[in-house]
Amino acid sequence: MRILVSVAILFVAACAPRPAPAPTPVAPTPAGPAQHDHRTVNGMTAGELIQHFGKPRLQIVEGDGTKLQFAGPNCLLDVYLYPPTGGGAARATLIEARNAQGNEVSAQGCAAAIEKR
Repeated sequence: MRILVSVAILFVAACAPRPAPAPTPVAPTPAGPAQHDHRTVNGMTAGELIQHFGKPRLQIVEGDGTKLQFAGPNCLLDVYLYPPTGGGAARATLIEARNAQGNEVSAQGCAAAIEKR
């Protein structure tokens, strides 16, 4: 009798619904070029820029100013940060973009390319 009860319990347990698997985290969708319009880069702090573009390829500090350089597949984006007149965290005030040959390219297009990598 014990064997029959044990088999019945195992049979019922096997037929019980299984818990749903835990949902897989979904990676955030990369932002489109409109969200990285170079005009919106103006005013960002170094931390905000790194959050958007990743680790800079180059960081140079001279006096109060800082230059962060981000590399894309076909361009380099140089962002110059200076502290506001009244003090506080340095913020992006000048953005330049160029290709490997040194020719100026669209900062907005370069920012979008860096975000996609």
